[in-house]
Order: sequence, then structure tokens, then C-alpha cells
Amino acid sequence: MYLEIQNRKKGPIGIIRTSYRQNGKVKHKQHGSISGKSFAELKIIQAVLRGETLTTGKAEILQSKEYGASAAGFKLARAIQLDKTIYSRVSEQWVQDALAMIVGRLIYAGSKLALTRLTQDSVLWELAGLEDSVQVVENCYEVMDRLLERQPSIQKTLVKKHLADGALALYDITSSYVEGAYADSEIVAYGYNRDQKRGYEQMVIGLLCNAEGCPLGVEVFAGNTPDAKTVPDKIAEVQGAYGVRNIIFVGDRGMITQSNFDTIKDREGLRLISALTHRQIVELLSKKTIQIDLFDEREIVEVFDPEDSSKRYCLCLNPSMTQKEHKTRQSLLDKTSQMLDKIAKGKGTPERIAARVGKVLTQTKMGKFVHWTITNGQLVWSLDQSKIDAEALLDGCYVIMTTVPQAAMKKEEVVASYKKLRLVEEAFRMLKTAQLEIRPVYHRIDDRIRAHVFICMLAYYLQWHMKQRLAELFKQDGKGAKRRWTFELVIERLKSIRRETVKQGDCSYKVITTPDDEQKRILQLLNIEL
Repeated sequence: MYLEIQNRKKGPIGIIRTSYRQNGKVKHKQHGSISGKSFAELKIIQAVLRGETLTTGKAEILQSKEYGASAAGFKLARAIQLDKTIYSRVSEQWVQDALAMIVGRLIYAGSKLALTRLTQDSVLWELAGLEDSVQVVENCYEVMDRLLERQPSIQKTLVKKHLADGALALYDITSSYVEGAYADSEIVAYGYNRDQKRGYEQMVIGLLCNAEGCPLGVEVFAGNTPDAKTVPDKIAEVQGAYGVRNIIFVGDRGMITQSNFDTIKDREGLRLISALTHRQIVELLSKKTIQIDLFDEREIVEVFDPEDSSKRYCLCLNPSMTQKEHKTRQSLLDKTSQMLDKIAKGKGTPERIAARVGKVLTQTKMGKFVHWTITNGQLVWSLDQSKIDAEALLDGCYVIMTTVPQAAMKKEEVVASYKKLRLVEEAFRMLKTAQLEIRPVYHRIDDRIRAHVFICMLAYYLQWHMKQRLAELFKQDGKGAKRRWTFELVIERLKSIRRETVKQGDCSYKVITTPDDEQKRILQLLNIEL
């Protein structure tokens, strides 16, 4: 990069350029211009860009701001047309503010108020076009409201872009607990907490992805919403509002209940893939639709439902899961036995003893294997070994159900398609912990909570694209202690590219630190020039 100084009628101007060779010819690319400076000041900037040592006075760094990560985030967001997806008139300030919150969520997380206070330490808001102070109400909260209004349209665009007709649509839900007072909220409620955070209210979040794990849509439900309840409306949304008439809907275990199946089975263009719950597998065994000896660790066994020709079951056996489930159950049985023995050694009223036993069995979830009575104020109990043995036969066994015709998808493809749900689980990990930190939620208004979750999803959309471009970096990384690269480290390496405001004599100018070899490689893989 160099500065070409031109003398014009209104005064000297500096043209920032780079040169490159193409087809044997030298080409030039203009990156911007510097005006309003004297010829002497432009000569100093020109010398700095050449790497020359200045002797006109001591250089002093007045200010240093994070530049690399914010600039990379904005440039990539625009390269994948995220700004146009948000709103076609990308020049409107609220669109740029929305980008700042999305990129900021990826780099800094934290509250919206904290994000507005980064103006002295980061170029984030400058890249959004805000040179002076940033107001949390005007530049964040009001923008969140507009973003939420645009959510259906934005998600429709993402689905159109990334979900082909007849492709896999991956869907799963999770919960995220909250702290504080939410008395007026219709979202925050007590329910089944998937993070084992008992005693906390929560919200339920549903995420839709394509077969590669690219997020396409997110929805916030009340904290007491069951998994299966969200499925029919989500399918209707994809086929109706988003216009994808033919889909293979992949849902997690238990989402396709018999009630759900009866509701959606006749929808035109819909095919299903899901795993059966333990109870559903037992029901199939009791009806002799399947047999326990059909489960084979070397081969997927396919069985057609005699009562419904549209259903077929893929029977699988995972040896490592067999050992894990056996070990887990035995550990819980041992724990249950120890606690029940302790209760049995004491005496008390039948009500008190029953309460203590109930607490133990609720905690360990081993009640189905325990027979117990209270005789003469003392607990008498035993384990039902026949039930334990029957349960052990199913250790490591799982069944994938599908309505995709055999001619369209082989049994191996069905199982592989179901396993792609791990990509949604990875998305949830990123959203909830590793990088995007969906909680703590600093908002108390339901629509703001929804907008906050939507921003987190869009930040993951940006992150997903970054990871796609950085795949080679992670693929060539070492293993174990020799492993270097994580997404967090990539962000930190980019953040260390800074923009310095330098003063020399009576002149001040801005300089971006030269990327080192690692940073150059990251930028090259991202296909971004700073």
C-alpha cells in the first residue's frame, strides 16, 4: 500500500493505492483518499506507508483501537450480503447499527449497553458509520425492535438461499435459564430444564438449520413448552411461509410423537426422520414389530411397520453406548441402594419414610427397578433384577424412524441424516456458552428477548460462514496438546490487529498494524483485505 500525492486546485490530496500484476501488466487499485492535509503532512504519511524512518520529530501514539476483528466481521457480513438480507436499503443507519450488534455479539458478547461503551477501544461503531457517541436506546433498542419486525422476512430469505426444495431441514430445541424478575413475561416460565438448572425460570428456543448446520431461523417459546408441541407449526412455517414445499424434516428423539405423526403424516411434500424414545422401542418390541436380536453393531437392520407402510425403522447398536449406559445405570443403582439402606436403618412415621424414599427415587430415576414397603415404621426394599436385566438388553440400541421411501434414501443415509442433528447441538453450544453467550439476558420485555435471541442467531450465521472459510486452518491443526486453533483464538488474533493514531510534530495520522504471518493466513482464508 502506498500514497500518491496529487496537487489540485483545492489543495494537495493523497490517493491510497496498491499495485499488482495481472496478465503481465501492472494494475492499480484505489482504496481511498486523504484530503484536508498540507503537502508536508501528506509527505509524512507517505513516508510512514513506505516504512521509512522519520526524523521530523518523535512519534507519539495517541490512541490504539481494536481493528482487525471488527473490520473482518463487517467485511464478511457484507460479502455474504447479510446487510442486504436485513434490509435492501443497506445505507440506512439502523441496518448498520444492526450489523454492529451482530458483529459485536461475535467479538465481545456482553450487554448492549456495554457494547455502546466500546467507542474508545474499538472501531466497531465507526465501521457502522457512527463517529461520535453511541446511544443504547437509539442505536440498539430501537434497532432491535425493527430487526424483530423484519425477522420473518429475513428468515424467509435465509431459507430461500440455503434450503433447497426436497432437502434436509434439521430442527431441535433447547432451554436457556434466566435470573431476575420477569413477572410480566409470557416467555419466562418454569419447565423441563435441559441444562439441569433446577429452580430457575427459563425460555425455550427452537433452531432450524440446513443439512450443513447453517442456521436459517430461530423462535422463542414459553419455558414450559414441550419439544413435540413446536413441531407441527414449524413444519407448516417452512412449507407455507418459507415456501419450501418438499422437505425432509429431521427432528430429535421424541419430537415425532404418535399424536404429531397423525397430525402431519398426510402433509403433501413432507417426509420425516426421527429417533424413537425408549418407550416407543419397548412398544415395538411388545407388538413384535421388531426383535431384540435384530440389533447388530456391524449392520443397520431395516424393518417396515406392518401397520403403516409409510414407516420404516432402522435398527442400530452402538457398543460404546452399551458400555456407557450399563455403567451409568449401575452407578445410579448403587447410589440408590446406599441411600435406601441408610433410610432402612432408621425408623419414623410412614409418611416421613415415604417422603424420603420418594426424594431418593426422584433424584436417581431408578424407581422402576425398586420394590419397597414400610413395615412397623421401617423401610423394606429390594431391586427387581428381572426388570434390570430386561432394560440392559436395550443398552446401546437405538431406532431411527423415517417416512422417506426406500428408493429415495437408503438405510445408511437415513441414519447419517439423523446424526446431522449434532450440527444443531453444536450451534446451541456456541449460542449458549462458547462464543455468543445468549445468557445472561439483560432484557425484561418479551419482544426484546426475542430480538436478542435473533441477534445471537444472526451472529452464529456469520460465525458459521467464517468457520466454513477457515475449514482448512482447523483441518491442518494438530491434535491434543499440539492443537492450536480454536475459533476463539482466531478472534483474538484478529483483535490484536489495531489501528493506531500517531502524532509526529504537528501532524497526526492513523496507521493499521501490519498483520503477522498467522493473521495474514486467517485473512487470506476469509478472503478479506483490511
